[in-house]
Amino acid sequence: MNFADYYDLSRFRPEHIAMLEKINALGPKFAERAPEHDRDASFPTQNYNELREHGFLKLVIPEEFGGMGFTLGEYATIGAEIGKYCGATALTFNMHTSSMMWLRFMYEMDNLTPEERTAFKRMRELQFAKVVNDGAVFSQPISEGGANWTSEPIKTNCRRVDGGWVINGFKKFASLAGNCDYYSIVCTEHFEGKEPAHEDTMDFAVHKDAPGLSIVGEWDPIGMRGTVSRDLILKDVFVSEDDMMMPAGVFGKTLSQWPHMMATLTPAYMGVAQSAYNFTVDYLAGTLPDLPPIDRRVYPTKRATVGKMFQKLTEMRNLWINAFLEAKPFPSKAEVMRIYAAQYSVMEGVQEMAALAIRTCGGQSMLKSLPLERIYRDSRCGALMLPYTTEIMEDYLAMMSVYDMDDIDKVNTETVSARISMWRPAQTADDIAAE
Repeated sequence: MNFADYYDLSRFRPEHIAMLEKINALGPKFAERAPEHDRDASFPTQNYNELREHGFLKLVIPEEFGGMGFTLGEYATIGAEIGKYCGATALTFNMHTSSMMWLRFMYEMDNLTPEERTAFKRMRELQFAKVVNDGAVFSQPISEGGANWTSEPIKTNCRRVDGGWVINGFKKFASLAGNCDYYSIVCTEHFEGKEPAHEDTMDFAVHKDAPGLSIVGEWDPIGMRGTVSRDLILKDVFVSEDDMMMPAGVFGKTLSQWPHMMATLTPAYMGVAQSAYNFTVDYLAGTLPDLPPIDRRVYPTKRATVGKMFQKLTEMRNLWINAFLEAKPFPSKAEVMRIYAAQYSVMEGVQEMAALAIRTCGGQSMLKSLPLERIYRDSRCGALMLPYTTEIMEDYLAMMSVYDMDDIDKVNTETVSARISMWRPAQTADDIAAE
């Protein structure tokens, strides 16, 4: 299926459609390379060379900095088209693009202080130039393994020294490890006599060759193998003000004030779901290359399952794209519940789509020589990715469905996840003054 078959293009700008067309021109080569990267757990470097060449690295960077100024919703459709051809490329592309999103969208928040905005302005100028002028690729490792960074302050820490800070810590599942130019390292600034706190969260662009930065561990997962998400160790890594990506505390506001930006892992999996459907249709029609042209569409049970797959895929996409197209800071409760529901729908639905594809196509479809076996393994990875795992989405949606927001903090739950990192209604100036 072409993107024109499942999007209402009257809602899209011509520039947006042009980039979707570019991905579909590049995509067949991405798909051709995908088996090798999956087999070897190697990074899709050539795909990134082509993404850079065609301007995708600067997709969400504001136009005044030389970028394309795409919205969050426009980016989501681009990521999904990439995922249709190579899930690992789409997932890592999100890590780069998300780093640019925080610089773009968090700066536009109207609750920044004048001092924060002045400092942030300079940070954006320095970091955007690395991508626009130098073609730099950013990674965004946040997870630390065993610690829920959505509820507790980030364990990786930084401390003030002459001329800057030193960072010490560990990052788990650092996608693009060894294959990016900068790591966007989120950490908590530590102060003597003060407990670590979310308001002291910092974010620095750490160069790949920074002294004290090392890549460790093996990378042999079940799926999304081409992301090369090895571990990072930071030992006395020095950074300066020129390396800051946003003022202290701003990163932590995203979950509660710009929650759609934390749902950007879904485009990759929306694309994987589409690829499962496309494979099934082509397999049953006997039009896949290197396979006998056997028409299996004559079986009513197989036709019925494909109809079910189309129904599921359409439900997922409609909820998902509408939630992203209404993305904005300080959304309403209804808008937030829709993006949480979309996150849940995609991460659970992609697994169902892949399983139905296997059941419908039969045993031969599980051969490693065909892409469905990889698609199935890739589909299993989305539901467990922080910050919006399937479990957390179930928790958030349940809490927000049965309680008013004013009551949630009073509920005696066994976990803190639903109370610390959940969206909160925007505060008015009067609310802030009353505090």
